[in-house]
Amino acid sequence: MKTKTNAMRMLDKAKLVYGIQEYEVDENDLSGAHVAAQIGQDPETVFKTLVARGEKRGIVVFCIPVDREIDLKKAARAIGDKKIEMVHVKELLGLTGYIRGGCSPVGMKKKYPTWFHITAAEHEKIAVSAGVRGAQIIIDPAALIKFTEAETADLCS
Repeated sequence: MKTKTNAMRMLDKAKLVYGIQEYEVDENDLSGAHVAAQIGQDPETVFKTLVARGEKRGIVVFCIPVDREIDLKKAARAIGDKKIEMVHVKELLGLTGYIRGGCSPVGMKKKYPTWFHITAAEHEKIAVSAGVRGAQIIIDPAALIKFTEAETADLCS
């Protein structure tokens, strides 16, 4: 990768070890399953970053495997809120500094409370967006969870 993303610079500054896996972007298929196939990773180890708004908590971030769907009731319980809803894709850039398909849990405009699906800890390495479409950060999930000050919870149906 020619230029480092904000997410990479933050990981470098924290002296965290990670790899970068680039892939060909298909504007017609921004799905996580497509990304996992492109980088040759098991979909269980590739995590998508979702941004939601809690009734009480405000903006929160969830990272879940690309082959799973978020369960809004479980996610709301995990963050101690009654109800949450996904933010509209139009709000994503303004809130996070990232676009759909390139949203990373690292280096958002503001530090939002973050949760990873409990399965993240089961893997030696996981992939998350590097902050741009076309690149994934491959990293030790324990190091990433600690760095993002995230919690883990069962977030999926």
